[in-house]
Amino acid sequence: MSEPLKNDIKGRIEALRQSLHHHNYRYYVLDDPEISDAQYDRMLQELKALEQAHPHLVTPDSPTQRVGASPLEKFEAIAHAVPMLSLDNAFQEEDIFDFDRRVRRLLASDEPVRYTAEPKMDGVAVELVYENGVLTAAATRGDGHVGEGVSANVKTIRSVPLVLAGEDPGRLPSLLEARGEVFIGEQKFQRLNEERRRRNLAPFANPRNAAAGSLRQLDPRITAERPLEIFFYGIGRMTGPQVDSQWELLQRLRSLGLRINPLIRWKVTIEEVLDYFRELSAMRHDLGYEIDGVVIKVDRISDQQRLGATSRSPRWAIAYKFDAVQETTKVLGIDVQVGRTGALTPVAILEPVSIGGVTVGRATLHNEDEMRRKDIRIGDRVLVQRAGDVIPEVVNVISSVRTGLEKVFPFPKNCPVCGSRAVRVEGEAVSRCMNSRCPAQLKERIRHFGSKHAFDIDGLGEKLIDQLVENRLVGTYADIFRLDAEAIGRLERMGTKSAENLIGAVEDSKQVSFARFLYALGIRHVGEHAASLLSRHFKDMDALIQVSEEEIAAIEGIGPVMASSIKKFFERKENREVVAQLLDAGVRIVHEKETAGSRLKGKTFVLTGSLEAMSRSEAKRKIESAGGRVTGSISANTDYLVTGTSPGSKLDRARALGVEVIDQEKLEALLRQTE
Repeated sequence: MSEPLKNDIKGRIEALRQSLHHHNYRYYVLDDPEISDAQYDRMLQELKALEQAHPHLVTPDSPTQRVGASPLEKFEAIAHAVPMLSLDNAFQEEDIFDFDRRVRRLLASDEPVRYTAEPKMDGVAVELVYENGVLTAAATRGDGHVGEGVSANVKTIRSVPLVLAGEDPGRLPSLLEARGEVFIGEQKFQRLNEERRRRNLAPFANPRNAAAGSLRQLDPRITAERPLEIFFYGIGRMTGPQVDSQWELLQRLRSLGLRINPLIRWKVTIEEVLDYFRELSAMRHDLGYEIDGVVIKVDRISDQQRLGATSRSPRWAIAYKFDAVQETTKVLGIDVQVGRTGALTPVAILEPVSIGGVTVGRATLHNEDEMRRKDIRIGDRVLVQRAGDVIPEVVNVISSVRTGLEKVFPFPKNCPVCGSRAVRVEGEAVSRCMNSRCPAQLKERIRHFGSKHAFDIDGLGEKLIDQLVENRLVGTYADIFRLDAEAIGRLERMGTKSAENLIGAVEDSKQVSFARFLYALGIRHVGEHAASLLSRHFKDMDALIQVSEEEIAAIEGIGPVMASSIKKFFERKENREVVAQLLDAGVRIVHEKETAGSRLKGKTFVLTGSLEAMSRSEAKRKIESAGGRVTGSISANTDYLVTGTSPGSKLDRARALGVEVIDQEKLEALLRQTE
């Protein structure tokens, strides 16, 4: 090969590497990509082809080398030049005020100390060593002094730069020991566990365990298959220009291509730290990744140095922990509930335990297969998890403390309520009671029918529904609209006034939108969004009943499974009679106005924070009625982010992506333009 051609190939390889490193920085750190994923993949494939043809030109820092190492026999021990100390923990506000008083006393300062407050990631701490801008080593925290060498595995993490980036390459430090937290996002964790179940492998108990197990694989190819991410938060050593504050340090790391958490607050007082803690606590379950508190650090580096550290932890930082979301307790028994579709769901009856400030006495076991796979028995000690408004669940059994007295639960072959045979349809994970007149199913169907997003009947609560069904006052949806105040007043804990209020609420609910009517019917697989889509495509109920399955499936957002369920529902004579009975009972379906000319048609909205002028569900309904679409996450395709109080991380992401941010007043103005 001629020398000019060699130089051309070498130059092209180098140009591709630099470009790929640059685009990694734009994507993972700035959250502002300049090219599409397809363009990035084409560049990477070209680089791979060139390096395969010219292996002598491959370098360790090439983007193609993220999975280039052979499996290890064991991990190498790597000492940390600066110990990775653990943090003292605080569990109440007074602990934080004590920390602040202690800091001010040691600094001999009467002035308020400024802090940097960061989300405390629930992941695995690592240290990455960069020499002359190139990643040369990575180690876990270990015991704080010596960790395990996981360089090959860390290189597989897409958000880890193999080469430091930034706007000023001349300022790259000759040595940087960057510290961060490796984690797995919650949605990716769920998909990872689903895949493991499909392969008959035991699922991970939680995202932290999954991240730790993935990082400690001897074969980097396995790690590369795991959706690991990283946020950087500090350093061991760094040469070159130094910084004056924790916040400046974080900005320096970010400028070098190292990803930091966008929710960090800087130069805040201790009172503002506590406000921040409360904000994060309220939105922690919407972040998409797990955090277990807030890390509070004295912002000024010179003050950190003056405060120093004990042998165990720095005096200038503390972790303020949230209430636990997981606790261990004992399974006292197992009950089987019957849902509105007849699904039999096993539920663990627990020795009451406080999780996140809430006493938990019951936890779902999902279905018979899941209960058997986890081998949950009566008498077991188990790990229980509660997150936000999600129903508590049993994560796993602590089998090491079994005594041999634990009992396997025999799953019933018949409905525990009506005694009818339970049938398991091929391809489904649940057994179902096939008796449509089963009282348990009826109660759940009535509960769904009167719920907030369906007919929204105020006062139609769980205990009243139980009495209405058990006293045979309600046997169908239509019976709700024929209720008699005198009969209701005779029920336990009711009375004349309560009965009149309920009758008034039932009367008010008779006028209902087409979308709410469809949702209330409880058609399998049809949620609020699907009901809204159907209501926009069909002018009335007759049109929907008569349409073909193929036409329903062709609606964007519906799909074949849902279409089949909808068609089968209306093919059944008794379901069509339910609709007729409701209309005969005085229910009036109100069809939304056509919004073809609306400014909101085709626009995508995301809602965040607490809305005051209207509830989030009401805002969602109005936007969709006006032709818009509401989604749960911010992307480059989002048109508007509607913010309420305590908007959270979605606001930061919207700003980074250039999404227009509007308040409730602006949303109402947009909605008025569609009327």
